[in-house]
Amino acid sequence: MVRDGIDVRVVDDRSEDITRSIFTQIIVENAREREIALPLQLLTQLVRSSDKATHDFLTWYLNSTVDLYKKAQESLHTRISDAKSAVTSPLEFVRNLLSGHSWPASGPHVQEVAELRRRVEELQSRLRKGDKRTRRAPKRKRPVR
Repeated sequence: MVRDGIDVRVVDDRSEDITRSIFTQIIVENAREREIALPLQLLTQLVRSSDKATHDFLTWYLNSTVDLYKKAQESLHTRISDAKSAVTSPLEFVRNLLSGHSWPASGPHVQEVAELRRRVEELQSRLRKGDKRTRRAPKRKRPVR
């Protein structure tokens, strides 16, 4: 349940909250079974942090680190998804990219954006019709030396 993101509270028959003890026990058991444990330096610091200030700092630091890891993981998943859609349907990706961006109403790039949109629509139309010209880039002439 915890791995699925559900907050859990463990209470024994005397109505005592033993969640911390149970979670610590789970971590120790996982480390023993998988031979994957917390880094020795971190464990050493946890043992040394007998005063409240050090304990509070380590708690804050670990929470911040876990939050950063989660955000990085979410960002990675989003980028992988974007990359997959760009590979499977590049024209659709470009069209969505251009239509989803808030472009300025005036300025030097307005005509460029309009031209890009027109070209994307033209390429999509050709692909739908099966125009062979869209499948191969035109040959370039090499300069004579």
